[in-house]
Amino acid sequence: MLQVPFIRDNKDLVIERLAKRNIDAAEDINQVVALDEARRGLQTKLDNALAEGNKLSKEIGGLFKSGDIDKANVLKEKTSQLKVDSKELTEALNNTTSALNELLYKLPNVPNKLVPSGNTEDDNEVVFKEGDIPILDDDALPHWELAKKYDIIDFELGNKITGAGFPVYKGKGAKLQRALITYFLDKNTEAGYTEFQLPHLVNEASGLGTGQLPDKEGQMYHVAADNLYLIPTAEVPGTNIFRDVVVNEIDLPIAITGYTPCFRREAGSYGAHVRGLNRLHQFDKVEIIRVEHPTKSYEALNGMVAHVKTILQELKLPYRILRLCGGDLGFTSALTYDFEVFSTAQDRWLEISSVSNFETFQANRLKLRFKNSEGKNELAHTLNGSSLALPRVLAGILENYQTKDGILVPEVLQPYTGFKIIN
Repeated sequence: MLQVPFIRDNKDLVIERLAKRNIDAAEDINQVVALDEARRGLQTKLDNALAEGNKLSKEIGGLFKSGDIDKANVLKEKTSQLKVDSKELTEALNNTTSALNELLYKLPNVPNKLVPSGNTEDDNEVVFKEGDIPILDDDALPHWELAKKYDIIDFELGNKITGAGFPVYKGKGAKLQRALITYFLDKNTEAGYTEFQLPHLVNEASGLGTGQLPDKEGQMYHVAADNLYLIPTAEVPGTNIFRDVVVNEIDLPIAITGYTPCFRREAGSYGAHVRGLNRLHQFDKVEIIRVEHPTKSYEALNGMVAHVKTILQELKLPYRILRLCGGDLGFTSALTYDFEVFSTAQDRWLEISSVSNFETFQANRLKLRFKNSEGKNELAHTLNGSSLALPRVLAGILENYQTKDGILVPEVLQPYTGFKIIN
């Protein structure tokens, strides 16, 4: 959630930056300023009425003690009217504050100045590219056919048990999946991230805290009877560890990692581009999350990008890094870098990670603060990234490592799998 003082002091800048998202936010921003002005005015009137009431109450007590009953009764009438006024002011203040918060919840984060303008993913900026794209035989297969050939992933069985988008991993496929999860967690903990095992369902307050609600409500599975949501990413429970928390400046940065299954409805996703592992309703992902001092968050973002690069270098997969344009930028993000691996058999790039800095946007919703050197509470910056999302990494491995003898296992994963080839 954007901070009202920032909007008030930088109204034109906020409108200009939100235009990078192809949003004309002038009307909403002007309404935020107007509602805030009304809220502050009502708060001042209420404070004055309450102060006056307290003052008169003390005077009334003194008058009764001195026997000046008539004057005391006159003042009692005034306090009665002040109580009525205070009640009306409180109601007006609550309504105005609710209207202001409702509007703020609908406004996305302000893009960083580095975010390029653009409308769609086609306008994202390629900032880095590494790895040789392998030359495969003419009869090379896409991963869904390889999965069937070697009996390692059963999409039809998952469809029988649950529905489309819920694959069943079998044999060496299941072991390779587990190997990737453990390898990713090991890499993250070696880099200084503390491992957490997190809940797979969250309450509404958690969804609001990280910004999935109300923006992504239609894409989340909702357990209506308990008003709980299946998590779309470990970012939600992981970041909400720090909801309503004030940390000491000396404890920054805080870096955590966790593996969870993730659940997304992905409504409206159809066609060949979502076949196989390309788009799932349930998938595994390892996340990294950081709470940073505002002056160091972009240095931390660069460090997270470098960390994910080392994993892909060890996996020896061809990949590229994109800086997302305003039109493709997530609701809560100020700046995002996407990682994509090249699927040789499909001849297309597949997104496998997003690494983002949310600046104070999530922290403002979460009320996540740190006590600075002056003893004052200040909003922290939050960041997170996939390190990594498994389905498309697995798809890239299956397709890019296929040979006539079988699918080779990346060398770095062999100590985890206990085998070198799937055949």
